[in-house]
Amino acid sequence: MKQVQATKIGSLKEKDPEKKGKIEVLDVPEPQITGRSDVKIKVAYCSICGSDPHSIEGIFGRPAPFGMGHELSGIITELGPDADVTGLKVGDRVAGNFIEYCGTCYYCRTGLQQYCRSPRRRNAPGMSEYVVWHENQVYKLPDSVSLRTGCLLEPVSISVRVTDKAGIKIGDRVAIQGGGPIGLLIVQMMKKRAATSLTLIEPIADRRELGKRFGADFVIDPNTQDVVAECEKISEGRGFDCVVEASGFIPAAKIPIQIAANAATLMYISMFDNTYEMPINNFDVFHQRELTFTCTRVAPYSFPRTVQIFPYMDLEPFTQKSFFLDDAAEAFDCHMTGQYPKVLINCNKDLADK
Repeated sequence: MKQVQATKIGSLKEKDPEKKGKIEVLDVPEPQITGRSDVKIKVAYCSICGSDPHSIEGIFGRPAPFGMGHELSGIITELGPDADVTGLKVGDRVAGNFIEYCGTCYYCRTGLQQYCRSPRRRNAPGMSEYVVWHENQVYKLPDSVSLRTGCLLEPVSISVRVTDKAGIKIGDRVAIQGGGPIGLLIVQMMKKRAATSLTLIEPIADRRELGKRFGADFVIDPNTQDVVAECEKISEGRGFDCVVEASGFIPAAKIPIQIAANAATLMYISMFDNTYEMPINNFDVFHQRELTFTCTRVAPYSFPRTVQIFPYMDLEPFTQKSFFLDDAAEAFDCHMTGQYPKVLINCNKDLADK
């Protein structure tokens, strides 16, 4: 079968072909069911995640070659003999969690799956014609959700997790820095949690417009406006009760601190360069202002509720651009332009637009 792989480490923005990362579509053995609770999925769509180019850059330390993709949807084609606990059956339209947690280690048994000591990602590359996952990774899609939209289940689960951990109360002022796919999904989720003065800080005009569509009360262009001064006006001098950093832009890394209210929660969810260390003034940030810093690591325990909220999300803007599997390198080039909030890869042509 065909699978998208990163065959060379390097930046996809690099002009020098000797230093540029490389994406190829290769023939690999088709995965087979080996476990009694396995589920074989014919992949319909896999969307490109913002972390995928970081993988190709080597930020996670994985040596090439390796398979790409984890945000997928598809149709079940085969089940192991014990893969019926969750009611799955052949023909079901599904999406899911690319990580199989062990369920038995200390962390899994104490509500901290994200630190599972024995996570498995076997046959995980979603940019493939087929994957085989354990049934506990797989969730049936609501009837109203298409396969094209269904590949967004994992990124939507991240926005659920962020909103959970932010712990905002009705009426809290919320600002989100960065209008990428996750930032825009968080705008929607925070609006559903009755955030007020909901503000999106984003340099791309089209994404600011999407922010408004998704419920942002205010948008700020950091290229032409003084972000701190504008936030001071919006929050009436008090700052925001919650600030989500979703841009990963190092020059803007300290802005959340500057626009936060006293005792605010700051969530740094974006991936900065893994060598970056942000300097902060301990006395001001901790002793004087009691700011709480936190983040998220994947989305444990979020998927069942994500399936439930999925039909209530506005996801159409994230599904506008797609490429066939053979054109994966072109899809990644398109993703890097930032022209579209999300780029999808159709992994089996007979499942396109379903």
